Amino acid sequence: MKLKKTFDELFFKQSLRKGLLVVLVAAITLAGTSLIQYYFSVKGLQEEASKRAETQLEATRNEIMDIINQVETAVRNSVWIAQWCLNYPDSIPRISERLVQDNPVILGSTMAFVPGRDPQRPLYAPYVHREGDKLVSLSLATPEYDYPSQEWFRVPIELDSEYWSEPYIDTGGGEVLMTTFSRPIKDQEGNTAAILTADLFLDWMTDLMENIEVYPNARNLMLSRTGRFMFSSTRELYKQQTVQEIFEKIRDNEDFKELERAMLAGESGSQILSYRGRKKSHVFYAPIERTGWSMCIAIPEDDIFGGVRRTGWLINLFQLLGLVMLAVILHSFVRGQYKYKELELKRDRIQSELRIARDIQMSMVPNVFPAYPERRDLDMAATIVPAKEVGGDLYDFFIRDEKLFFCIGDVSGKGIPASLVMAVTRTAFRTVSAHEDRPEIIVKEMNDRLSDKNENDMFVTFFCGVLNLENGHLTYCNAGHNPPLILTDAIRKLPVEPNIPLGILQGMEFTGQEIDFHYDDAIFLYTDGLTEAENAVHEQFGETRMEETLHGKKSAADHLTNFKATVARFVNGAPQSDDLTMLFLHYLGQVKTYSRRLVLHNDIQQVSRLSDFIDEIAQEKGLGMDVASSVNLALEEAVVNVINYAYPEGVDGTMEIDVTEKGKVLTFTLIDSGKTFDPTARGEVDITAGVEDRPIGGLGIHLIRTIMDHVEYERKDGKNVLTMNKNI
Repeated sequence: MKLKKTFDELFFKQSLRKGLLVVLVAAITLAGTSLIQYYFSVKGLQEEASKRAETQLEATRNEIMDIINQVETAVRNSVWIAQWCLNYPDSIPRISERLVQDNPVILGSTMAFVPGRDPQRPLYAPYVHREGDKLVSLSLATPEYDYPSQEWFRVPIELDSEYWSEPYIDTGGGEVLMTTFSRPIKDQEGNTAAILTADLFLDWMTDLMENIEVYPNARNLMLSRTGRFMFSSTRELYKQQTVQEIFEKIRDNEDFKELERAMLAGESGSQILSYRGRKKSHVFYAPIERTGWSMCIAIPEDDIFGGVRRTGWLINLFQLLGLVMLAVILHSFVRGQYKYKELELKRDRIQSELRIARDIQMSMVPNVFPAYPERRDLDMAATIVPAKEVGGDLYDFFIRDEKLFFCIGDVSGKGIPASLVMAVTRTAFRTVSAHEDRPEIIVKEMNDRLSDKNENDMFVTFFCGVLNLENGHLTYCNAGHNPPLILTDAIRKLPVEPNIPLGILQGMEFTGQEIDFHYDDAIFLYTDGLTEAENAVHEQFGETRMEETLHGKKSAADHLTNFKATVARFVNGAPQSDDLTMLFLHYLGQVKTYSRRLVLHNDIQQVSRLSDFIDEIAQEKGLGMDVASSVNLALEEAVVNVINYAYPEGVDGTMEIDVTEKGKVLTFTLIDSGKTFDPTARGEVDITAGVEDRPIGGLGIHLIRTIMDHVEYERKDGKNVLTMNKNI
């Protein structure tokens, strides 16, 4: 008993030491994991902030440039009439009036003459501007306003080019910020004779900058070419005149100096700024072309990383609690091995539930092949090999109104979340395509449904096709999925438009495409689990091996079996990293036809030509002698009937014999323009009756019916048409 107690104590101490070692290793692992998670989280958030800021800058720049372009275009479109009016100064006010009247964004306009241009008017600058709903005219050529010395007049003459003036306050007017666009007007000798202008209020720009929403505490700024504050969400900065006066106070900070230089130089980029121990800010800046303006967005670091830092502390706390719990669990494990059995039972139950979930998931897609054994125009097969018990790949197909609706998709992520999205996607496909034939509309409606309340930001790459089984016309729409391969006379990628995947953004439009399939054409659809299957040295299966595996004539099921075997040999036991889904569709409609024609006259001597004609067909189609002889006999009976009964005696009539092949059926069509005569109207002949008991006639059509597999007659467009089919 004492020996057992000593053994138990030794076992307990050894187990405890091992347990403590496990806890230590777990602590180090968790700490390392936290650091890695934090690093990648910070990196991802920084990239997201950069993208959001750059997107907002680009969108704002585009809106500003739209207004700028409107003003510039309006002035440029008036240059020709301004040049014409140089010799008719009294017409010049009309130019400014039209500019203001026709362009709501333009507040005022003038065409100011260069001094000395008109001896009678040394200074001439009629100005038209908007006051409410009215246009008011006045002259800028006054002693109080020396327009030749103004920037909007002087600088474009010096530069000999168009020019946006430095923004200024409309003193005495609306007391708002405005700028002027000036364009030199040349006379016939090429000398600058006048300056045509358009005034632009900048209050709209203030609204635009205030509506930039990147992060809650982000600050927006707009500078002129000289560093003047045109807008700042920090109201105190309006008290300063220029950015140089602000940065003069912090001249020892090289980051601020570089930011000032870059913005005033019209560059775009980003910087991280900190000032006297304050928290850092990430600044993104971009120029406004042709104006010399520059705008920036400053985002406090707390706005970007505050959430992940708080989450990090919580994670560390929970990890610490987890370590404590692990120690308790290990201690308890030493005391009682029965808990291990409970865990085993739980694991087995989870595995069982996952297997049930997989069976349910697989039952949602067609998995019985051939899917349509009664059809001869279609051979198709599909398979899903999930990387885990359940996966996010899907395929589906069904036939409605002689159209095959089919799809394949790949949900971002793996496991149970992806399987749930897969189920929703498949249901959406069935629901929408039940009443809609156009793939682009099917995909659009599916995208709107999947994007609604997509809080986990999961998306689906998707390909949808609709194949008209009667004529082989395929319409399709691709939503970010791998381009399928088509197998015709060669193997090549199906051309697809770069539409975005499903579930990212509601209201998106998708582009549909179309192509015609012919007999024996095929299409192969797959997910990236095929091309990205890796072996032990991380070499991918790739597109080249995929195309090589497709070579050779095989049924759809054999193609997929061959693919699975080829991929298995390639990976050679390496773990599967992604779901693998394939769908092979072989179109067997629209068989290429064989066609021959013979024209005979209603002369019994013409019958010998029929025998030569049938022999040629038999040789071309490889028919046996017995088949050729029986077909010749049946056609000879039909031709002789036409010669004897179709045309009146002495009338030279003709008959056409058209021969076509579709699949394994030869069709013989006999057409004549004689009187109506339906040989199939005769009833069946009782060949067991005696000669004296049988009515005259009917043996010829009986012979034709016996030899041919199908016989039918119709009167069409005033002609007798007798059609006879022979299965070969």
